Amino acid sequence: MKKVQQHYDEVADIYDERYDGSRGKYYHGHISEHVMSELPKGGFLLDIGCGTGLFVQRYVAEGGRAFGLDISPGMVRHGRQRCPESGFCVGTADVLPFKDGTFDALASLLAFSYVPDPEGMLRECYRVLKPGGRIAVCTLSRTVFTSIVPIAYQVGEKVGLKKVGVGHFDEHYYTNSEIAGLFREAGFTDVSVGRCSFAHLNLADPVFNLARKVEPIVEEKLPYLAYNVCAAGKKPES
Repeated sequence: MKKVQQHYDEVADIYDERYDGSRGKYYHGHISEHVMSELPKGGFLLDIGCGTGLFVQRYVAEGGRAFGLDISPGMVRHGRQRCPESGFCVGTADVLPFKDGTFDALASLLAFSYVPDPEGMLRECYRVLKPGGRIAVCTLSRTVFTSIVPIAYQVGEKVGLKKVGVGHFDEHYYTNSEIAGLFREAGFTDVSVGRCSFAHLNLADPVFNLARKVEPIVEEKLPYLAYNVCAAGKKPES
Protein backbone atom coordinates (compact mmCIF):
# COMPACT_ATOMS: atom_id res chain seq x y z
CA MET A 1 0.00 0.00 0.00
CA LYS A 2 2.99 2.30 0.47
CA LYS A 3 3.49 2.29 -3.29
CA VAL A 4 -0.16 3.19 -3.89
CA GLN A 5 0.06 6.03 -1.38
CA GLN A 6 3.23 7.39 -2.97
CA HIS A 7 1.73 7.27 -6.46
CA TYR A 8 -1.45 9.12 -5.52
CA ASP A 9 0.47 11.70 -3.51
CA GLU A 10 2.55 12.34 -6.62
CA VAL A 11 -0.48 12.77 -8.89
CA ALA A 12 -2.81 14.49 -6.39
CA ASP A 13 -2.36 17.91 -7.98
CA ILE A 14 -3.28 16.63 -11.46
CA TYR A 15 -5.83 13.99 -10.43
CA ASP A 16 -8.90 16.11 -11.15
CA GLU A 17 -7.65 16.82 -14.67
CA ARG A 18 -8.49 13.18 -15.38
CA TYR A 19 -12.18 13.94 -14.85
CA ASP A 20 -12.37 17.51 -16.17
CA GLY A 21 -12.87 16.58 -19.83
CA SER A 22 -16.04 15.19 -21.36
CA ARG A 23 -14.74 11.61 -21.30
CA GLY A 24 -13.70 11.79 -17.66
CA LYS A 25 -16.92 13.45 -16.53
CA TYR A 26 -19.00 10.85 -18.34
CA TYR A 27 -16.94 7.91 -17.05
CA HIS A 28 -16.93 8.96 -13.40
CA GLY A 29 -20.55 10.09 -13.58
CA HIS A 30 -21.60 6.73 -14.99
CA ILE A 31 -19.85 4.82 -12.20
CA SER A 32 -21.18 7.23 -9.57
CA GLU A 33 -24.72 6.67 -10.81
CA HIS A 34 -24.39 2.91 -10.38
CA VAL A 35 -23.10 3.34 -6.83
CA MET A 36 -25.66 6.00 -5.87
CA SER A 37 -28.53 3.79 -7.02
CA GLU A 38 -27.58 1.24 -4.34
CA LEU A 39 -27.32 3.65 -1.42
CA PRO A 40 -29.87 5.41 0.77
CA LYS A 41 -30.07 9.11 0.06
CA GLY A 42 -29.97 11.70 2.80
CA GLY A 43 -27.92 9.55 5.16
CA PHE A 44 -24.39 9.70 6.55
CA LEU A 45 -21.88 8.21 4.09
CA LEU A 46 -18.32 6.97 4.45
CA ASP A 47 -16.41 7.02 1.15
CA ILE A 48 -13.39 4.70 1.34
CA GLY A 49 -10.64 5.63 -1.10
CA CYS A 50 -12.33 8.99 -1.55
CA GLY A 51 -9.61 10.59 -3.66
CA THR A 52 -10.28 14.29 -4.13
CA GLY A 53 -13.85 14.01 -2.89
CA LEU A 54 -15.76 13.69 -6.16
CA PHE A 55 -18.26 11.17 -4.81
CA VAL A 56 -18.44 12.89 -1.42
CA GLN A 57 -19.45 16.03 -3.30
CA ARG A 58 -22.16 14.19 -5.24
CA TYR A 59 -23.63 12.47 -2.18
CA VAL A 60 -23.81 15.77 -0.29
CA ALA A 61 -25.35 17.50 -3.31
CA GLU A 62 -28.17 14.96 -3.21
CA GLY A 63 -29.00 15.76 0.40
CA GLY A 64 -26.68 13.61 2.49
CA ARG A 65 -23.68 14.07 4.76
CA ALA A 66 -20.37 12.42 4.02
CA PHE A 67 -16.92 11.63 5.35
CA GLY A 68 -13.99 10.69 3.13
CA LEU A 69 -11.04 8.42 3.93
CA ASP A 70 -8.01 7.91 1.72
CA ILE A 71 -4.50 6.52 2.10
CA SER A 72 -3.01 9.56 0.35
CA PRO A 73 -2.52 12.80 2.33
CA GLY A 74 -2.39 14.66 -0.96
CA MET A 75 -5.79 13.39 -1.99
CA VAL A 76 -7.27 14.18 1.42
CA ARG A 77 -5.94 17.74 1.17
CA HIS A 78 -7.74 18.23 -2.15
CA GLY A 79 -10.89 16.62 -0.79
CA ARG A 80 -11.00 19.13 2.05
CA GLN A 81 -10.63 21.96 -0.44
CA ARG A 82 -13.41 20.59 -2.64
CA CYS A 83 -15.84 19.81 0.19
CA PRO A 84 -14.99 21.99 3.21
CA GLU A 85 -18.30 21.12 4.87
CA SER A 86 -17.40 17.40 4.97
CA GLY A 87 -14.86 15.52 7.08
CA PHE A 88 -11.79 13.80 5.64
CA CYS A 89 -8.94 11.81 7.12
CA VAL A 90 -5.92 9.78 6.08
CA GLY A 91 -6.27 6.09 6.83
CA THR A 92 -6.49 2.54 5.55
CA ALA A 93 -9.59 0.45 5.02
CA ASP A 94 -8.57 -2.48 7.21
CA VAL A 95 -8.75 -0.39 10.42
CA LEU A 96 -11.46 2.25 10.20
CA PRO A 97 -11.20 4.95 12.91
CA PHE A 98 -14.92 5.05 13.66
CA LYS A 99 -17.27 3.63 16.27
CA ASP A 100 -19.58 0.71 15.57
CA GLY A 101 -22.74 1.64 13.70
CA THR A 102 -21.67 5.14 12.69
CA PHE A 103 -22.77 5.29 9.05
CA ASP A 104 -25.95 4.76 7.06
CA ALA A 105 -24.02 4.10 3.84
CA LEU A 106 -20.56 3.08 2.67
CA ALA A 107 -19.12 3.54 -0.80
CA SER A 108 -15.86 2.78 -2.54
CA LEU A 109 -15.23 3.77 -6.15
CA LEU A 110 -12.23 2.36 -8.03
CA ALA A 111 -10.22 1.62 -4.87
CA PHE A 112 -11.22 -1.87 -3.71
CA SER A 113 -8.88 -3.60 -6.16
CA TYR A 114 -5.87 -2.06 -4.43
CA VAL A 115 -6.85 -3.18 -0.93
CA PRO A 116 -4.45 -5.97 0.19
CA ASP A 117 -6.91 -7.39 2.73
CA PRO A 118 -10.41 -7.20 1.21
CA GLU A 119 -11.83 -9.51 3.88
CA GLY A 120 -10.53 -7.19 6.60
CA MET A 121 -11.92 -4.13 4.86
CA LEU A 122 -15.38 -5.63 4.52
CA ARG A 123 -15.40 -6.73 8.16
CA GLU A 124 -14.63 -3.15 9.15
CA CYS A 125 -17.28 -1.83 6.77
CA TYR A 126 -19.82 -4.15 8.36
CA ARG A 127 -18.80 -2.98 11.82
CA VAL A 128 -19.14 0.75 11.18
CA LEU A 129 -22.43 0.45 9.30
CA LYS A 130 -25.69 0.88 11.18
CA PRO A 131 -28.09 -2.09 11.10
CA GLY A 132 -30.02 -1.73 7.88
CA GLY A 133 -27.22 0.32 6.32
CA ARG A 134 -26.00 -0.34 2.79
CA ILE A 135 -22.62 -0.66 1.09
CA ALA A 136 -21.79 -0.27 -2.61
CA VAL A 137 -18.41 -0.92 -4.20
CA CYS A 138 -17.34 -0.38 -7.81
CA THR A 139 -13.96 -1.80 -8.74
CA LEU A 140 -11.95 -3.46 -11.50
CA SER A 141 -13.49 -6.56 -13.09
CA ARG A 142 -11.71 -9.52 -14.61
CA THR A 143 -12.31 -9.57 -18.37
CA VAL A 144 -10.47 -10.49 -21.55
CA PHE A 145 -9.49 -6.82 -21.84
CA THR A 146 -8.34 -6.17 -18.29
CA SER A 147 -6.08 -9.23 -18.34
CA ILE A 148 -3.52 -7.23 -20.33
CA VAL A 149 -3.79 -4.02 -18.28
CA PRO A 150 -1.17 -4.96 -15.64
CA ILE A 151 1.38 -5.55 -18.41
CA ALA A 152 0.66 -2.15 -19.93
CA TYR A 153 0.94 -0.52 -16.52
CA GLN A 154 4.27 -2.20 -15.85
CA VAL A 155 5.59 -0.78 -19.11
CA GLY A 156 4.26 2.68 -18.24
CA GLU A 157 5.93 2.49 -14.86
CA LYS A 158 9.29 1.51 -16.34
CA VAL A 159 9.30 4.45 -18.75
CA GLY A 160 8.40 6.83 -15.91
CA LEU A 161 4.94 7.77 -17.14
CA LYS A 162 3.36 9.99 -14.47
CA LYS A 163 -0.30 9.33 -15.17
CA VAL A 164 -3.11 8.70 -12.72
CA GLY A 165 -3.50 5.00 -12.07
CA VAL A 166 -0.58 3.97 -14.26
CA GLY A 167 1.68 1.71 -12.27
CA HIS A 168 1.96 -1.87 -11.11
CA PHE A 169 0.27 -2.03 -7.71
CA ASP A 170 -0.60 -5.74 -7.48
CA GLU A 171 -4.21 -4.73 -8.05
CA HIS A 172 -6.82 -7.48 -8.16
CA TYR A 173 -9.45 -7.86 -10.87
CA TYR A 174 -12.64 -9.41 -9.50
CA THR A 175 -15.19 -11.80 -10.96
CA ASN A 176 -18.84 -11.46 -10.00
CA SER A 177 -18.85 -14.62 -7.92
CA GLU A 178 -15.61 -13.73 -6.16
CA ILE A 179 -16.73 -10.32 -4.92
CA ALA A 180 -20.21 -11.63 -4.05
CA GLY A 181 -18.59 -14.32 -1.91
CA LEU A 182 -16.52 -11.74 -0.04
CA PHE A 183 -19.62 -9.68 0.72
CA ARG A 184 -21.57 -12.66 2.01
CA GLU A 185 -18.66 -13.92 4.12
CA ALA A 186 -18.50 -10.48 5.78
CA GLY A 187 -22.16 -10.86 6.80
CA PHE A 188 -23.92 -8.72 4.21
CA THR A 189 -27.31 -9.80 2.88
CA ASP A 190 -29.31 -8.85 -0.22
CA VAL A 191 -26.01 -9.01 -2.12
CA SER A 192 -26.22 -7.96 -5.76
CA VAL A 193 -23.45 -7.81 -8.34
CA GLY A 194 -23.41 -6.29 -11.81
CA ARG A 195 -21.02 -4.95 -14.40
CA CYS A 196 -20.67 -1.40 -15.70
CA SER A 197 -18.46 0.72 -17.95
CA PHE A 198 -17.35 -0.11 -21.46
CA ALA A 199 -16.50 3.45 -22.47
CA HIS A 200 -13.27 3.87 -20.51
CA LEU A 201 -11.84 7.37 -20.29
CA ASN A 202 -8.40 6.20 -21.52
CA LEU A 203 -9.83 5.37 -24.94
CA ALA A 204 -9.14 7.75 -27.82
CA ASP A 205 -12.10 9.95 -28.75
CA PRO A 206 -13.40 8.02 -31.80
CA VAL A 207 -13.19 4.69 -29.96
CA PHE A 208 -14.63 6.19 -26.78
CA ASN A 209 -17.62 7.59 -28.65
CA LEU A 210 -18.32 4.21 -30.23
CA ALA A 211 -17.88 2.43 -26.88
CA ARG A 212 -20.28 4.87 -25.26
CA LYS A 213 -22.96 4.11 -27.85
CA VAL A 214 -22.75 0.35 -27.31
CA GLU A 215 -22.17 0.53 -23.54
CA PRO A 216 -25.85 -0.06 -22.60
CA ILE A 217 -25.89 -3.17 -24.80
CA VAL A 218 -22.66 -4.45 -23.29
CA GLU A 219 -23.89 -3.92 -19.73
CA GLU A 220 -27.17 -5.71 -20.42
CA LYS A 221 -26.24 -8.39 -22.95
CA LEU A 222 -22.45 -8.81 -22.72
CA PRO A 223 -21.60 -7.85 -19.12
CA TYR A 224 -18.47 -10.02 -19.10
CA LEU A 225 -16.86 -7.35 -21.31
CA ALA A 226 -17.56 -4.45 -18.93
CA TYR A 227 -14.53 -2.87 -17.31
CA ASN A 228 -15.87 -2.54 -13.76
CA VAL A 229 -17.82 -4.74 -11.36
CA CYS A 230 -20.28 -3.19 -8.89
CA ALA A 231 -21.33 -5.03 -5.74
CA ALA A 232 -23.82 -3.96 -3.09
CA GLY A 233 -25.23 -5.37 0.11
CA LYS A 234 -27.05 -4.63 3.34
CA LYS A 235 -26.18 -5.04 7.01
CA PRO A 236 -29.11 -6.96 8.50
CA GLU A 237 -31.39 -5.23 10.91
CA SER A 238 -30.57 -6.13 14.52
